[in-house]
Amino acid sequence: MKAFRQLLVLFVVVLFIQPIIPQETDKSILTIDRLFKNYEFRGERFGPARFLDNGKSYTTLEPSETVKRARDIIKYDTESGDRTILVSAELLIPKGDTTALSISNYEWSSDKNMLLIFTNTKRVWRYNTKGDYWVLNLNTEELKKLGGNAPESSLMFTKFSPDNKKVAYVSEHNVFIQDLSDWKITQLTFDGSNTTINGTFDWVYEEELDDRDGFRWSPDSKNIAYWQLDASGIGEFLMINTTDSIYSHTIPVQYPKVGTINSNCRVGVVSAEGGKTTWMKVPGDMRNDYYIPRMGWPNTSDEIYVQRLNRPQNKLDIMLCNIKTGDVKTILKETDDAWIDINDDMHWFNEGRSFTWISERDGWRHMYVVSRDGKDVKLVTPGNFDVISVSTIDFDNGWIYYIASPNNATQRYLFRVSLNGNGKIEKITPKDLSGVNSYQISDGSNYAIHTYTNINTVATIDLVELPSHKVIRNLVANKKLKEKFDAVKKLPIELFKVKIENGVELDGWMVKPPDFDPSKKYPVLYYLYGHPAAQTVMDRWSGAFLWYMMLAQHGYIVVSIDNRGTPAPKGRAFRKHIYKDVGTLASIDQAEAMKVLMNNNHFIDPERIGVWGWSGGAVSTLNLMFRYPDIFSVGMAVAPVTDERLYDTIYMERYMGLLKDNEEGYIQSAAVTFAKDLKGKLLVVHGTGDDNVHYQNTERLIDELVKNNKPFTMMAYPNRSHGIYEGPGTRLHLYSLLTSYLETNLPAGGR
Repeated sequence: MKAFRQLLVLFVVVLFIQPIIPQETDKSILTIDRLFKNYEFRGERFGPARFLDNGKSYTTLEPSETVKRARDIIKYDTESGDRTILVSAELLIPKGDTTALSISNYEWSSDKNMLLIFTNTKRVWRYNTKGDYWVLNLNTEELKKLGGNAPESSLMFTKFSPDNKKVAYVSEHNVFIQDLSDWKITQLTFDGSNTTINGTFDWVYEEELDDRDGFRWSPDSKNIAYWQLDASGIGEFLMINTTDSIYSHTIPVQYPKVGTINSNCRVGVVSAEGGKTTWMKVPGDMRNDYYIPRMGWPNTSDEIYVQRLNRPQNKLDIMLCNIKTGDVKTILKETDDAWIDINDDMHWFNEGRSFTWISERDGWRHMYVVSRDGKDVKLVTPGNFDVISVSTIDFDNGWIYYIASPNNATQRYLFRVSLNGNGKIEKITPKDLSGVNSYQISDGSNYAIHTYTNINTVATIDLVELPSHKVIRNLVANKKLKEKFDAVKKLPIELFKVKIENGVELDGWMVKPPDFDPSKKYPVLYYLYGHPAAQTVMDRWSGAFLWYMMLAQHGYIVVSIDNRGTPAPKGRAFRKHIYKDVGTLASIDQAEAMKVLMNNNHFIDPERIGVWGWSGGAVSTLNLMFRYPDIFSVGMAVAPVTDERLYDTIYMERYMGLLKDNEEGYIQSAAVTFAKDLKGKLLVVHGTGDDNVHYQNTERLIDELVKNNKPFTMMAYPNRSHGIYEGPGTRLHLYSLLTSYLETNLPAGGR
């Protein structure tokens, strides 16, 4: 269900980057073709950008001036804007070839003498993490492909050693080193297979713990620390491909369902010269009782640290491990009555004597500084607010830059505070930039690439000076997109708040018809997610709003509300309210919010309330249709988890607890349990090749609806994944289907 975030990003990206073809003459009217066939609304492209020399300059990719269908790497002076071609696409044409490498991503060596290029990529589950890597020596202009005789597009996570003399990479579940002087390859692991996974992860670690790159160079470049997963014995879910040939064939996916065993996980350290791995003696049964979600070097080269998380995910231990003996010692324990979110902001400094740590121990998500022995734990961001994310930590100058929004959970701003916790918190984002602000900050924290948007304003990107926030120059104005968006017939999207039981305040947005008449009653489409992986209510513009504006032009009001349990920065209690009964408690908030909305807004027609969502939002849709059939008369559920017991261990057990401890909670939380109570009209959509939320979920739901003689409509997209975007015409067909079903079953227009 977490994949909803990637789905939303994918939708916006696809909406923006496809070629434009001639459009309808009336630019004020939105149509399905304009949005999903012609892809008319697209923004300017920028980046990926990399700061150099503590922000004195930066690089980005731009169309080549000399090579067709290729891109140069351009260097800009940050202050003056002077532009130079740092790496011409001509330098990226391999010997014997006439085509320059297509750059999917690039990284500089720390001495900036070499460029690492990622190209010819292939998808692994969610992202394109496999591909070919090349190194360009900027001094000699030699371009060399890495990996020797490795299969095409098989290298993963290639990165320079700290001394820039070697690279390390993963290929076919083994870890390798390649010397950059003589190109000699040293294989470090030899047991990689479908079930023995070195240096990367299985499906569930990747999807739910966000683990992909599974190895780390030591600071002295002498050793590699890496994860190894043993996936033998994991249940294989067999997806069926029936379209690629005249005979169907199965696609096995190692997928641990709730209550089943996980991959065994361990962490080891091996010399960069090769040899025997020393395995860290992390105690406990890693297959049944624990996870190791994070690992790294604590600014020293004789120890590594690991974060060990218990299976219910409410106890986490930080351990230091001796790389020669494997002996471990616990230096910090974190506990929670519900669950602990994975900590990505653990950074060591002060020559490894201190580290930063995020915790909700006081009821809010705050940054702490902890001594190496764990005895001194100091709060550095005090207050009744949440640190949403850490943008950067400037250890040289003693500042933590972070994103927060103490007064409005739908917005985002940049703040900074002294690393020693003694100074005042400073808001860096200017007051007039009300909305969502994000930053890519340079080393030294002198400059940032700043993206700004609000719910009615298309994003712009500026280069700014820090901490003054003085704009140096505009990088992306999105002028053409703004002109197209401004031409659309619409009313501004409204942000609002709604109070439910016990004074709990929820955030929402509303899209009204452009000819809205408050004396009439309108149908409402309620868009939901409702789970801990994402907010739907943010004060930022998104291409997703265009479809809602199209529906509004047809005569619908579209509403979204974030219930308790979504990751809004409103404190621990708000986010963890749904623990152990996600389906029931999230549904109560959503239904109560709709009741209040109807009572307070007489232009809402209570006889015409529809609901829709994708993934976690589809779960919310089914729960509202089944549990509150007198409110919601039409539902559209795309890729739903119909029974939490059918989903994976890490995600579902985090929010529902272990099955053996909460079996009745799982039953009562499952939408399929209440399918017998369906009264309204329901459309269920699913991709049969969904490796995340298996098509099995929809089949179980169908069985239950059939058993109870409940009419419904369904659409299966053959071999499409959770995002339902593969294949020509898929997205156009899907949104045409949703629009047609809505207009057929929930009559549009004010009455």
